[in-house]
Order: sequence, then structure tokens, then C-alpha cells
Amino acid sequence: MKFIRSKIDSFLQWFCLIIVSAMSILVLYQVITRYIFNAPSNISEVVARSLFVWLTMFGGAFVFGRREHMNIEFIRSKFPPKIKICIEMFSELVIAVFAVLVMIIGGFWQASNQMIQVESMTQIPMGYIYSAIPISGILILFYFACNTYDLYRKLKD
Repeated sequence: MKFIRSKIDSFLQWFCLIIVSAMSILVLYQVITRYIFNAPSNISEVVARSLFVWLTMFGGAFVFGRREHMNIEFIRSKFPPKIKICIEMFSELVIAVFAVLVMIIGGFWQASNQMIQVESMTQIPMGYIYSAIPISGILILFYFACNTYDLYRKLKD
């Protein structure tokens, strides 16, 4: 499981890095064409916006997997170590339920319904852009299993 997790982590790191690089180039191109050549490129704006959606979804899944997401440490730090781990496990469970109900089920439904609508500039079906939601939900569910297993082992020790 650690091998698969490390491969997914590595892939997500590179994937997000490529997206940020592409977005930076597209936004720079947009600024140059708008302010230097006075002929803005609409396609670069649309593609950068779509890449931002993907970056947000996959970056969020990656951060959840690394357990570096925002949390309120003040209340949790008041408890003994074993109860603190149980609270962390409960927090992971709540996020996993959200990932299943909203991101995977709702995201799949939304993406499949948007396949008939195409983006006006790129002519790409909007469902492809929305497909980042259920895919990142599946990644969050995978990370939930990994994180819960790690917390359970920590609880047993």
C-alpha cells in the first residue's frame, strides 16, 4: 500500500507542478497579448480557468493525503493521545463521507450531465472539466484508507 501511495503522491506532485507551470505560461501570454499587443487571447483565459479547477481538485486531494489540510488544533490538543487519534480518525471519516456523497456520486452525476455542453472557445465538453471532481473524490477515498490505517496502527501502539 505504501508503494502505491508513493506512486500516486509522486504523480500528483508532478501533475500539479505541470498544471501550475502551464497556468503561469498561459497567464503570462494573456497579459502580453492584452497589454502589449492590445489583442487579448480568449482561449488562454478559458484554458487557464479550466486548469485552475483541476489544480484545486487534485491539489486538495494531495494535501488531504499528506494530512496537511487545515484543522483546528486548539481543541484536539486538549485531549489525551489516544482520544486525539480517535478524533483524527473521526475527522477523516467525515471527509470520506463528503468525498463519497458529494464528490464521487454528485461529481459523477454533474460531469456526465455536462458532457453535452461544450465550452464555447475550446469546444471541449464541460464534463471533462467537471470530471476532476469525482476523480479527486476517489483519490481522497484512497488517502482516507491509507490515513485511517496509519492512525489505527498508531492507536494500537
